[in-house]
Amino acid sequence: MSSLHADYYANQLVQHQTELVENEAIAESTYRLRVACPSIAQRCVPGQFMMIRLADVNAPLIGRAFAIWDVIADSEGTPTYIDLIYLKKGSFTTACAESPVGTRVSLWGPLGNGFSNQNCDRLIMAVGGIGQTPMLLLGREALGQQSFDRESGWAKHAEVIYGARRQSLHAGVDQFRSAGFDVHLCTDDGSAGTRALVPDVLAERLKETDARERVRVVTCGPEIMMEKVAEVCAALRLEGRDVHCQVSMETPMACGIGICFSCVAKVKQDDGEWDYKRTCVEGPIFDAEKIVW
Repeated sequence: MSSLHADYYANQLVQHQTELVENEAIAESTYRLRVACPSIAQRCVPGQFMMIRLADVNAPLIGRAFAIWDVIADSEGTPTYIDLIYLKKGSFTTACAESPVGTRVSLWGPLGNGFSNQNCDRLIMAVGGIGQTPMLLLGREALGQQSFDRESGWAKHAEVIYGARRQSLHAGVDQFRSAGFDVHLCTDDGSAGTRALVPDVLAERLKETDARERVRVVTCGPEIMMEKVAEVCAALRLEGRDVHCQVSMETPMACGIGICFSCVAKVKQDDGEWDYKRTCVEGPIFDAEKIVW
């Protein structure tokens, strides 16, 4: 088998042109858009992403990768709409934020491997910045509230630790709470929740949980934050705790289908050495212990 083999090549992706159904600000510099795309909505699993670009313009030319935030059913219960959350920061997201409802967009997906649905007693989602975006669907699936093309209801409890620089940057908190997740907010300036960093809050939460629980930690956000989250989990595993950690890598992607090699991450191999892996087709979800930070 070629060393470039990947299990999630985009040979079955769906390409679709549609219009923005909604596009609104939900927090400081943070927007949520909605598109009707049942062919993707009915096939995705939590943790996968989509590529999106404005259909009728040449700049920005390439698409951008957005994690799938929510899947919404139509009046007959068929998964039809997809919500994406993005931070207005660069040329594409600025143009996207300024695009009115009805703007045509090109989509392709679903892409990537998605989180595993391994059974556990407690799911802890440790996120920072814009890293909350893949977690709503995962937590709902874990609690059996939403089903995809695999087993749901695989966790007894779900909680999210959500860090941001300040309160105005927290986006989607109400939906986390509506889904029944325990929500722990933290900010750099203390304007919401505790003045602390996500890995430190995680360490305290894990100390408070029953040591006999099977715990899954999933994390997405700034790379240094994910590295520290992984270290917290690794330390507890050395102590004999049943704590497993998956990371959703946010390396910049240009193509999303494994061609350009712009999104590589260093990943440990079975022989103990490391190699570059493309996060778009071999990820974006990896076991934390395999990442060479």
